[in-house]
Amino acid sequence: MQVDLNADMGESFGPWKMGDDAALLNTVTSANIACGAHAGDPDVMATTMGIALEKGVGIGTHPGFPDIQGFGRRRIQMPLASLQNSIRCQVGASLGMAAALGAEVRHIKLHGALGNMTSEDEDMARACYEAALSAHPDSILVVLAATAQERAARSLGARFATEIFADRAYNDDATLVDRRLPGAVIHDADLAGKRMVEMVKAQAIITDSGKRIETPIDTICCHGDTPEAVQIAASVRRTLEAEGIAVQTFKGRTR
Repeated sequence: MQVDLNADMGESFGPWKMGDDAALLNTVTSANIACGAHAGDPDVMATTMGIALEKGVGIGTHPGFPDIQGFGRRRIQMPLASLQNSIRCQVGASLGMAAALGAEVRHIKLHGALGNMTSEDEDMARACYEAALSAHPDSILVVLAATAQERAARSLGARFATEIFADRAYNDDATLVDRRLPGAVIHDADLAGKRMVEMVKAQAIITDSGKRIETPIDTICCHGDTPEAVQIAASVRRTLEAEGIAVQTFKGRTR
């Protein structure tokens, strides 16, 4: 049994620092790096990609709504064509920086509110993935397991990897509990590790109500912007490996 461990990062901006990317890159096997729309800037992108390349961590692009002030976590209604063009620009920036560094962008994962909205709306997810793949046809789509994102990826015949979250609670439809609600974000590193072992062994999402949603699990996300991010990622990896579950970069699937 094996699973990938990913984290969102590259979200600092100029002198303003978000998270400890260098520390996370000692633990995770895939990195979702911001492209400048919801967070990040060219220097941060270059630095983060450079460390990931040095550490042998899989590099991914992390497009979100063009909303730096809201950190990409505000639901924005915009024409799908405009959203698609924004995604193409973000993926293109990521590809250009990676090429300059001699690195490869392996995967694409939608950020924040964009990720949440596309987990509920298959047509929106398909439009976003079509845009991303038009810029980077060989990429692996990281999709929220058992949601509209996965259905969209399957409908496109794209390579994808199914993802669950170590530090977020789940609704009974496999979507994430709204961050504004109590208990939506998990801050206890030991608890995060134990629940990930339980879900990976069961190959199921276990919701807040105790419901089990069967799904293959290819990768686990630890958000990089919480104070406990480094501790949670380390706990998850340590607990998985203690149970004989290998932690390594995902390969992607088509079914």
